[in-house]
Amino acid sequence: MTDDALTRIAEALERLSPPASAAPDFDAADAFVWHVAPDRLQPVPDVNRVDLDLLLGINRARDILLDNTLQFARGLPANNALLWGARGMGKSSLVKAVHAEVLNRGAALKIVEVQREDLPSIGRLLTMLRSADARFLLFCDDLSFSHDDQHYKSLKAVLDGGIEGRPDNVVFYATSNRRHLMPRDMIENERSSAINPSEAVEEKVSLSDRFGLWLGFHPCSQDEYLAMIRGYCDAHGVVIDDDTLRAEAIEWQATRGARSGRVAWQYFTDLAGRQGKSLK
Repeated sequence: MTDDALTRIAEALERLSPPASAAPDFDAADAFVWHVAPDRLQPVPDVNRVDLDLLLGINRARDILLDNTLQFARGLPANNALLWGARGMGKSSLVKAVHAEVLNRGAALKIVEVQREDLPSIGRLLTMLRSADARFLLFCDDLSFSHDDQHYKSLKAVLDGGIEGRPDNVVFYATSNRRHLMPRDMIENERSSAINPSEAVEEKVSLSDRFGLWLGFHPCSQDEYLAMIRGYCDAHGVVIDDDTLRAEAIEWQATRGARSGRVAWQYFTDLAGRQGKSLK
């Protein structure tokens, strides 16, 4: 066998079993994004988030999640959290804002965003984080599963930890539009088509039970919607009288067919642009 052939074989074997990744520099940032192929934690120096005080209409969820996160950052017991409910009501914004508030209060905490499609690699990530000195908040946005999706089994590793247990320095937060992380019609199909309907449903529905905190988010009222916009205006120095704001904002939400924190921000972005105001 020639030297070239041996070299190609060696390179192929290395691709099949790449060397262990170098330990990440956790001092590089307070936020990271998890990537695979190859496994790596990419630092995020500037996180896209809003101030906690600007998230209105979700006071109870805000207080519970902040207390739980502060407990964890201070080395005390804390629960995994599932933020579920109406779209556009600030679920993911709250997670990022709470992380910033924890840092502002002097506690050390890293946030690591994990994509739903990368959940099968979660065990490797936990191994990487287990030996680190820092404490980590794993965050998965818009988490849900279809009928043939097996990713939910990988999630059990971070929620229950398997035989090793979840690392003491890791907690997991997820957001979803669905309380049980799957469509209701899918649950009904499981009941009607499975050999043992109750077991088929329980296996998947019980996944949400593994979150110690369930925080529900519901559509906002018109007053809350207008208060959100007024809060954005005050925070960014955008001047508009109440009557004009009310008329324009109600018309804006009517064209969207919905009223939420996201719609409030979209109207405010348009307003700030028309007034020539930068949001940076």
